[in-house]
Amino acid sequence: MSRLKSHSRRRTRLLASSTLALALAFVTTNAVAADTKMATECPTARELSVTDVPEGTSATKCGLVGRILRADGVGVAIPEPGTGVSVAAISTTGETPELQVAVAADGTITYGKDSGATGTPSDESGTTGTSASALSACTDTANSTESWTEWGTYNWYVGDGGMPAGMSQSQAATSFADAINNITGSYNDCGLADEVGASASYQGTTTYEADIDSSGNCTAYDDRSTWDAGDLPSTTVAIACSFYWAVTYDLFEADVRFNTTDFDFTNDVTVGCLAEYDVRSVGTHEAGHVFGLGHVPVDITHAELTMYPSSFLCSEEARTLGYGDVLGLRKKY
Repeated sequence: MSRLKSHSRRRTRLLASSTLALALAFVTTNAVAADTKMATECPTARELSVTDVPEGTSATKCGLVGRILRADGVGVAIPEPGTGVSVAAISTTGETPELQVAVAADGTITYGKDSGATGTPSDESGTTGTSASALSACTDTANSTESWTEWGTYNWYVGDGGMPAGMSQSQAATSFADAINNITGSYNDCGLADEVGASASYQGTTTYEADIDSSGNCTAYDDRSTWDAGDLPSTTVAIACSFYWAVTYDLFEADVRFNTTDFDFTNDVTVGCLAEYDVRSVGTHEAGHVFGLGHVPVDITHAELTMYPSSFLCSEEARTLGYGDVLGLRKKY
């Protein structure tokens, strides 16, 4: 009887061991299958697009952090988990190049509302002045806001190297500060009071450069918000790159670069301006991006607003915010 019980116990243990082995094999097989599926779904193209990298792709499992992702002539280095980056450009083509990419703590990639969207070209881009068909700045309520906000003070620097309009670093700092103050002070001539709680502080010059390359890509951030000038794509007047925390949407760095390789700039449009862009107008537009304003529709009826996607030669109108620009800032601040 004892031998029969012992044999029964051995058989039970054998069955339990076999069941456990099968369960482990099932789990292992599924894990391998999942890894294989992930490997086959990871993009392999040398230059990535939003089509190659759909929302929900894992930046960490696919090894995408730091790789360049492009859309509409601009791009970003895919950020590390927990951070986001946005690039927005003023273009002479009448398009609205924008791309916003965030990577969650678990590595999942998401895109902003305008990423990869192209507007309709405008016949007014690159011409002198604005169109008579445009709404007046003080009646046009169009505005667009982005996901991030500068919850604290935007501390910024002027980079080294050449500056727009041939200015010195000191002169550039004065012009850039004026442009930034146009946003933080919601400067307008529509009689709208300043109810915007944004702030900025100039920190001096730096040997750092804006984290923007000549192809119009936002590169990895360096924890220093820098305004400078240099080479950009030939149809891009200026670019802003904004870096933020993906959970709190708090801005922690924003860089701006003017394209002095392909375009001329002036700090005073009243002195013999022929084919130059106003530094402070362009700067005010880029400062709008820094503080979370997006482009308004490319329709020429909105050309009187600062956040219109194109800039106009020999015009300083964008230094002064329109009604829609102020409404957008009030939404955020």
